Amino acid sequence: MIHEWQLRVLPEQAYSEQSIKEYVSEEKGIPLREMTHVRVLKRSVDARQRRIFINLKVRVYQNEMPEDDAYTSTEYKDVSECAQAVVVGAGPAGLFAALRLIELGVRPVVIERGKDVRQRKKDLSAIARSHTVNPESNYCFGEGGAGAYSDGKLYTRSKKRGNAEKILNVFCQHGASTSILSDAHPHIGTDKLPRVIENMRNTIIKCGGEVRFQTRMTALLMSDRGNGCRRVEGVEAVYALPDGSDAEKEITLRGPVILATGHSARDVYRYLSDCKAELQAKGIAVGVRLEHPSMLIDQIQYHNRHGRGQYLPAAEYSFVTQVEGRGVYSFCMCPGGFVIPAATGAEQIVVNGMSPSNRGTQWSNSGMVVEIHPDDIDAMGLVSENGGEKTELRMMAFQEQLERLTWQQGNRRQTAPAQRMADFVNNRLSYDLPKSSYAPGIISSPLHFWMPQFIAKRLQDGFRMFGKRAHGFLTNEAVVIATETRTSSPVRILRDDETLQHTMIEGLYPCGEGAGYAGGIVSAGIDGERCAEKCAQYLGCGL
Repeated sequence: MIHEWQLRVLPEQAYSEQSIKEYVSEEKGIPLREMTHVRVLKRSVDARQRRIFINLKVRVYQNEMPEDDAYTSTEYKDVSECAQAVVVGAGPAGLFAALRLIELGVRPVVIERGKDVRQRKKDLSAIARSHTVNPESNYCFGEGGAGAYSDGKLYTRSKKRGNAEKILNVFCQHGASTSILSDAHPHIGTDKLPRVIENMRNTIIKCGGEVRFQTRMTALLMSDRGNGCRRVEGVEAVYALPDGSDAEKEITLRGPVILATGHSARDVYRYLSDCKAELQAKGIAVGVRLEHPSMLIDQIQYHNRHGRGQYLPAAEYSFVTQVEGRGVYSFCMCPGGFVIPAATGAEQIVVNGMSPSNRGTQWSNSGMVVEIHPDDIDAMGLVSENGGEKTELRMMAFQEQLERLTWQQGNRRQTAPAQRMADFVNNRLSYDLPKSSYAPGIISSPLHFWMPQFIAKRLQDGFRMFGKRAHGFLTNEAVVIATETRTSSPVRILRDDETLQHTMIEGLYPCGEGAGYAGGIVSAGIDGERCAEKCAQYLGCGL
């Protein structure tokens, strides 16, 4: 017999399968010896009151064995002799697009400007060690995209656009813990996600697809369709020769193109603008990384001076408010994590956050950002693309300007300018700084003075409000680290709502976060699958 129940239990009662069995036995009257298995279907922490509870949805097997798989598998077929499509970018949008193409009988050729997920590690280490940023291999570029080494959180609200459960099941099929299917805020962890990504790549290759690293798209092959419309026939690209030199070789790849290049591929945006492709400036959010001791966040969120104790996870928080007509909110909260350097080129400082799977570091951090609309750029007196003209790239130009300013304030290295939180709010210089997880180092700097006041003043007011909601949150034990700019794409590549092709370029499928249609790993994966389905239809395959 199989039972399903909603349970509200104490943390120690939800800690293990055995403790759940013991609770169910006592509450539901089922003898322990008859419970062959307990599967947790949903799990969330309720920390609204001083006494913490865990909400569980469980499936209990009584005198019956569970089904073999805790997740739903997808069947991938051999597509080595099938019609071909080119996928540009091996982030979540590109990888899920490639896997979905295989399901539908299309052979994907994936090209990725960066290195494979393991080789990237050396270049990431160099950022902290020598303050050197490889423009083709960094926290944003490379196999797995920005998510591979910047956390692996899988929470999304994009359920209306596609099947989020399918994305999570595919991750499980490739080695992720099945806990992501039950947790309210699923998380793989930056230490475990690389193996999962490698397994996804191996599936693509095993099924007859192709994955090329250190291969950068330089142009779209297009033919004229008349009436201002064009059709994509493939891509031109260059790839690095394996001899260790700087030499590159040109290649041509044929087929419709799924363009999944991520939110930091600024050369792609400029190329599309030069090609007169329809683009649109898009609102973004910009601010800082705020880092607290994780013990302090645990004490605040769990209402306990002893912190989370033995049975609770590292505490999360989420804050949002309005200040002078613009949203101020926490973004990409990383409990028990690190602040990382996420620049993609010289003369930039960009910060982001990540957490290992155990979320066990002594720090917790979050982006704290202010929403900015394209119309705000002129009001801030900032220089935009093309000598100050209002163009579709002006939000990107604003990002670049702020990242360069931050780099200048950081002594022209990857050393990040920082300020104690209460000092920032009260316009005071921090004469010393707390220990930080940011590996390249932080340097005291008056962020309140040199950051655009449109951002700084709203952050200050937002921090005051958040401090009132959570006693102890506004503190000089926390440090504000500049600057968080890559929260989302500053450009939207326009596409048709029905076909998902570019509005004026047939056979081109702008996809994922870089195209302005996703915001995170799961939503990017969903969009990748949707674009793959439309591409397969275009080729006369699949659905």
